[in-house]
Amino acid sequence: MADQQLVKVTIDNISIEVPAGTTILNAARKIGGEVAPPAMCYYSKLQGSGGKCRTCLVEVSKGSEKDPRPMPKLVASCRTTVMDGMEVKNITSPKVLDMRAGVVEFLLINHPLDCPVCDQAGECHLQDLSYEHGKEGTRYEFQRRIFKKHDIGPYIQLHMTRCILCYRCVFTADQLTQKREHGVLDRGDHSEIATFIEKSLDNDFIGNVIDVCPVGALTDRTFRFKNRVWFLKPMDAHRDCPSCSGKVTLWNRGDEVYRVTARKDEWGEVEDGPDGKPAWICNTCRFDKKKTSDWVIEGPRMINRHSVISANHYQGKVGMIKPTEIFEAVHEGRKPKLLMDIHKVSEVNKPNVELSKIEGPAHAKDFRGAK
Repeated sequence: MADQQLVKVTIDNISIEVPAGTTILNAARKIGGEVAPPAMCYYSKLQGSGGKCRTCLVEVSKGSEKDPRPMPKLVASCRTTVMDGMEVKNITSPKVLDMRAGVVEFLLINHPLDCPVCDQAGECHLQDLSYEHGKEGTRYEFQRRIFKKHDIGPYIQLHMTRCILCYRCVFTADQLTQKREHGVLDRGDHSEIATFIEKSLDNDFIGNVIDVCPVGALTDRTFRFKNRVWFLKPMDAHRDCPSCSGKVTLWNRGDEVYRVTARKDEWGEVEDGPDGKPAWICNTCRFDKKKTSDWVIEGPRMINRHSVISANHYQGKVGMIKPTEIFEAVHEGRKPKLLMDIHKVSEVNKPNVELSKIEGPAHAKDFRGAK
């Protein structure tokens, strides 16, 4: 097999070599950090995704070595492949930053201020995007779109008012299940995700639409309003499941499992399994196995995308296993002092001065003569 051809691309003054055919977005993700453009609709595990939300637009200041002319307009990095010698600007381009602020304003036109009650708060991509690129107010003066909530099956509730029409759930249902019963209906500002004549989504893998949704439009009915994600402790766990990989993230509070999700990477996408395929999980693992005894706990899940969650992750071997560290091990050999005489330790306190006998507040002069 011949070696794969590599091309050199420079993004925000950082050069990297990637295989030919790689998109600008995936090349930027190899660099990582703020160089990688945000993406609300693109999902590397779903064929055909991308090119809808426009949050990943970048400026190509140099097309290639053969044709160094810049591209006249901003391009979608999730759909544009790199060329040898290409130079791209993301956070170093004022045009991109101004455009991204406009896209965020557009996405928030119809999006309700549900963050205080939304189950997606704390791990919402739109929340992150609006915090980094959004503006304080909106120029929109018309009435927002309003839809009724729908239960599309026993486990999933649809809040169409929060939807940004990224199509991720449609691609997931189309590519993971044998038949697709929901999609985008109507056109223009009437477009909505809906099921065909209110049918339920009852396929064994349909719960994955919750994981791919970047906002709070599709929520887990078994988890609704039970807790906040930043109060929960994510733990990697697995079980011998005949339907899926069985490798999940448990969200615990104490010994209680509040929800089960697939394991996600730093871009918020489902991780690949040992076979190189996405490790989607079945409905049985997601909704029915809510006891710690159902799982083999591996250890704390490192969440590096959302600081509000990673700030509370377990340190060390803590979780369903009791801590093995003793006091002396974590306090440099010192034994605990259960009863301590403050006068022997402190150099400030004066044992012969009784504060209760001092008239009024204590001052420095009350302690100068004391030994």
